[in-house]
Amino acid sequence: MGMSCNQCQESIRGTGCQTRGVCGKDELTAKLQDVLVYAAEGLSLSAGKPEGSVSRKIGQLISESLFFTVTNTNFDEDAIVAQIRKTLAMRDEVNARLAELPAHDAAKWKGSTKDDFLAKSLAVGIESLSENEDLRSLKSLVLYGIKGLAAYTDHAAVLGYHDDDIYAFYVKGLAALTKDLSADQLTALVLETGGIAVKAMALLDRANTETYGHPEITMVKTGVGKNPGILISGHDLRDLEDLLKQTEGSGVDVYTHCEMLPAHYYPAFKKYSHFVGNYGGAWWSQDKEFDSFNGPILMTTNCIVPVRESYRSRMFTTGMAGYPGLKHIPGRPEGGEKDFSGLVELAKSCSAPKEIENGTIVGGFAHNQVLALADKVVDAVKSGAIKRFVVMAGCDGRHASRQYYTDVAATLPNDTIILTAGCAKYRYNKLELGDIGGIPRVLDAGQCNDSYSLAVIALKLKEVFALEDINDLPISFDIAWYEQKAVTVLLALLFLGVKGIRLGPTLPEFLTPNVAAVLVEKFGIKPIGSVEADVDAMMAGA
Repeated sequence: MGMSCNQCQESIRGTGCQTRGVCGKDELTAKLQDVLVYAAEGLSLSAGKPEGSVSRKIGQLISESLFFTVTNTNFDEDAIVAQIRKTLAMRDEVNARLAELPAHDAAKWKGSTKDDFLAKSLAVGIESLSENEDLRSLKSLVLYGIKGLAAYTDHAAVLGYHDDDIYAFYVKGLAALTKDLSADQLTALVLETGGIAVKAMALLDRANTETYGHPEITMVKTGVGKNPGILISGHDLRDLEDLLKQTEGSGVDVYTHCEMLPAHYYPAFKKYSHFVGNYGGAWWSQDKEFDSFNGPILMTTNCIVPVRESYRSRMFTTGMAGYPGLKHIPGRPEGGEKDFSGLVELAKSCSAPKEIENGTIVGGFAHNQVLALADKVVDAVKSGAIKRFVVMAGCDGRHASRQYYTDVAATLPNDTIILTAGCAKYRYNKLELGDIGGIPRVLDAGQCNDSYSLAVIALKLKEVFALEDINDLPISFDIAWYEQKAVTVLLALLFLGVKGIRLGPTLPEFLTPNVAAVLVEKFGIKPIGSVEADVDAMMAGA
């Protein structure tokens, strides 16, 4: 039967993953995820009819369904099947309201088994988007951008923040994937996806900052204490809030991992004395780091890698995350909290974490904090102390080629500032790069969605320096991508008019030569080259 998945940077070159995903998902999981996307498209076709209604309930369900399919998020086949049924039930509910429920559709899904869905998946994978490879490439760009949108929008919804325009775009965009559209129409849809991406990241930024305060400059410890601990990874700040409340006074410490590191920057979490630090690095090193942590691990979202037996009994999932054999913490009741008591009790029986490093990481340079330093930054630019800003946001990954980003950071002249967000920062955020007049040379804005902060900073600098074009700033973009949220960030930057972005460590495999050529011609996107050549070019403004 075979699978076909090319949505992440590490997919097998030239063809995508066809027998087993590099991420660890098998053929069955991949095909069930294809069916879930297909079900979301069907729901969108129904909800997008003139008589239909893109309700908030529908929008949230589409967010959840697409989030399930983001790389390294959910490997649990039973959970995916349950979400397929839920999505199809909503579609049928919409159709029933329109009095247009076809009899064959009603019979097709009622009581369907996993095997039934698997059989259907033969016709609904990425190859079904279009027979024309260039049109399929453009549709893939839209689909993967919308998947990233779904993740960001779901995080905002958890905190009670919504934007109905985003939900309406899900319906428009997913329905468009089922239609025969021209290259021009799809290119316009790609840019529209970028515009909605800006709205989604702004929505999540507002949700996070209005709920937990604006990030502040913070020194985060990387060592360990003597108490047992719980390690929380992923992106969901509401899960962290629930966990901190339930562990307070228990004698159990809480540590962050990977993309949860920026939680330390938010004022609301600083009151918890048992919120002690960050453990480890980027997502791909979790198998070794989870093993040495000794205590329970909570995965709130992606990124999960195949779980080792040595820590399987200590690992839990929640939200859209899932993995076969792991205990899943169900959603919170209305107005309540998730129940993490099982993790707390398990932690009490575990040894304290094994120390793997001991130092500090500085962060908290989101837009509000950087703009508070605007006068200092502007003066440094005007005096020549700061010659250039280099945005090195995005994702980290396993490939040795990502050493490029560490080497670029180390090679950039001492009069450059690195702006970062996402787990790409783990390639250089522990280097001793110094500061410029008290301004650290690595300014970490936060999680991958906080690339929005970097865009706000750039736009503010454009205004301060009275420039007509964001591309006239002394700023270069050297972006690392891995999965679909990074695609969303890229489309947002293109919508904002940013040109000349370096993208690596490879260009997306789903971009055909013709589509890649269009992106090069219109936006100046370029693959990364050698460290020395790229640093020289960036310093020259190229």
